[in-house]
Amino acid sequence: MNGKPAPHDMGQGSTRTRLERGRGALGPALELVHTGRAPTRAVLTAELGVTRATAGAVAAELEALGLIHVEPGAAAGAQGRPSHRLVVADDGPVVLAAQVHADGYRAALVGLGGRIVATTPGCETVEADPAQVIGAVVRDGAELLKDSGRRCAGAGLAVPSAVAEPDGQALNPLHLAWSAGAPVRQVFAEQVRAAGIDRPAFTGNDVNLAALAEYRHGAGHGARDLLCVATGHRGVGGALVLDGRLHTGSSGLALEVGHLTVNPEGGRPCHCGSRGCLDVETDPLAFLTAAGREPGPEVSLLQQARDLIRTQYADPLVRGAAEQLIDRLGLGLAGLVNILNPDRIILGGLHRELLGADPERLRAVVADRSLWGRSGGVPILACTLDHNSLVGAAELAWQPVLDDPLGALGAQI
Repeated sequence: MNGKPAPHDMGQGSTRTRLERGRGALGPALELVHTGRAPTRAVLTAELGVTRATAGAVAAELEALGLIHVEPGAAAGAQGRPSHRLVVADDGPVVLAAQVHADGYRAALVGLGGRIVATTPGCETVEADPAQVIGAVVRDGAELLKDSGRRCAGAGLAVPSAVAEPDGQALNPLHLAWSAGAPVRQVFAEQVRAAGIDRPAFTGNDVNLAALAEYRHGAGHGARDLLCVATGHRGVGGALVLDGRLHTGSSGLALEVGHLTVNPEGGRPCHCGSRGCLDVETDPLAFLTAAGREPGPEVSLLQQARDLIRTQYADPLVRGAAEQLIDRLGLGLAGLVNILNPDRIILGGLHRELLGADPERLRAVVADRSLWGRSGGVPILACTLDHNSLVGAAELAWQPVLDDPLGALGAQI
């Protein structure tokens, strides 16, 4: 005997002993609850591969950290006994999430489970100085945080640009008046500290973060190789989640799908120097132009395009414009399917509206133009989360807590 209790004896030891044995499971356990994959303690026990006693100790420690609640439940657990329900704490810590896009910015507080606790109304003006814009959105978020009285676990920012690694520079903020290479990660961290928030701060590309949020909490849940393609307020972005992790490439620049050529003959000039790219052929401005509508200043281009599809799709010009964009989007998706072989595609922004307007047309184009599509098809679904880039920015900030809950938050108790 080596003096250590056998697994079947662990229930006889103290809670502290069981916790020491299960401390390495705190992060995996929290992620299971956070993503909804462990709704009960019985499921948590099975997913972690530990004893019931250890799972109970782990759940108790997460509850002591203020991250989850353990509640009596009616779900059947082992041997037919009711299993306790595990839910994220409604009154637990939050993270400050911020998003900047071509038509404004917004801040939010986001709890575990991807739940938005509070948001600012949003601003529709973006200054040419990144520090001014980021400082303003951080101050808005700090006011939300102060009013909430909640603990802050971190901060995350989504921007409409590839964010280079490891320096955190916005390399191509094409639809903002920012200079290429703006040090957005450094600026965001400085503004977070200036607002009196002494927590880690992170920055990422908005579509990457939308994909991460949808993978964990939305339409991508359960996928293994998830492809996300979405319009922002201007332009088109893409992201790939492989086995739960964003694929960002060697320096953060992977999946710049907006610069796939889908209309080489007579296509619109693109910011990248080419013509007929997905970025300028299937974004809200392209749709409004094809539909013969003059964009107005009163609301964002994305909202104008959405409203046009929802309210005037019977208009032949609107329907024709939608079909044109669907065909070009389908061509781009088919190329991506051939290269990446995803098991699910999710579409956001205007692309979600196009899918809803004529799903069979889009799926037929992808199936006809892709090798894998012909062998059975790839599910194409609409993104389901409101403000998914904000939720994704929050996921960046939650990640250190998911990795090490005690290390990240233990000192705050």
